[in-house]
Amino acid sequence: MNLVQKLGERIRFIRKEQGLSQEVLAERAGLHTNYLGAVERGEKNVTVESLEKISHGLSVTLDELFRYIDPMGDKDDIAHIVELLSTRTDADRKMALTLLLSVFTWEENKYQP
Repeated sequence: MNLVQKLGERIRFIRKEQGLSQEVLAERAGLHTNYLGAVERGEKNVTVESLEKISHGLSVTLDELFRYIDPMGDKDDIAHIVELLSTRTDADRKMALTLLLSVFTWEENKYQP
């Protein structure tokens, strides 16, 4: 999957997480619905200006829009974890964090006398 497709998936994920239709986001961003759909499908190489409009329509920063999108090739374990969590809901990410913290706390306590 190329960067344009990953970015489109990220936009779609955030839009759906916010419960927005393509029509509502397109209206908020001042873009045509067909264009937004093509961006989400990775069919359009979106401009910086359009990305700014989309991020504004989603009420997120450009940093948040690009978060978890890694165009680099090799991934270490941490990058793999981040990639897995990037497609999950906030509730799922919080649950994963709670689980990790529980494991680390248990591990620290099992070696205590």
